[in-house]
Amino acid sequence: MNATPTLRPATPADLPAVVGLITELAVFERLEHLVVVTPDSLRPHLFGDSPVAECVVAEVEGTVVAFALFFTNFSTFLSQPGLHLEDLYVQPAHRGTGLGKALLSHLGALAVARGYGRLEWSVLDWNERAIQFYQAMGATVMPDWRICRVTGPALAAFAKG
Repeated sequence: MNATPTLRPATPADLPAVVGLITELAVFERLEHLVVVTPDSLRPHLFGDSPVAECVVAEVEGTVVAFALFFTNFSTFLSQPGLHLEDLYVQPAHRGTGLGKALLSHLGALAVARGYGRLEWSVLDWNERAIQFYQAMGATVMPDWRICRVTGPALAAFAKG
């Protein structure tokens, strides 16, 4: 790929492309059976009256080929907000071109500009290529931490105690 990529905040017009990339990511992660997102379901969370997440896209020759979706979190230990990267995906044809690094660096710069204390994300333990890439950029993979998650009917039951 010789075209220079453009990183920019996503717009509502990008929602179909972002949802397509989310679906590609789910297939890559072997989690496509969990995908229910649509452009209409994502719209209020990125562009509604009270957005809870942000998205940066990478465009090559007018086509969105990568994205990073993130939100603000908070560290009690640092007593500072941070950025949590929920998903980052680069289409296979554009991997190795620096887009992933550019997106991560962009988020790091955004966290620094906002005075945040950290940027964090999760990585699947079988994705050695990603783990090596993140470590090469200076990230620490936290081996002693596990994600806890409650969704769907289990969340409803959880809420009842």
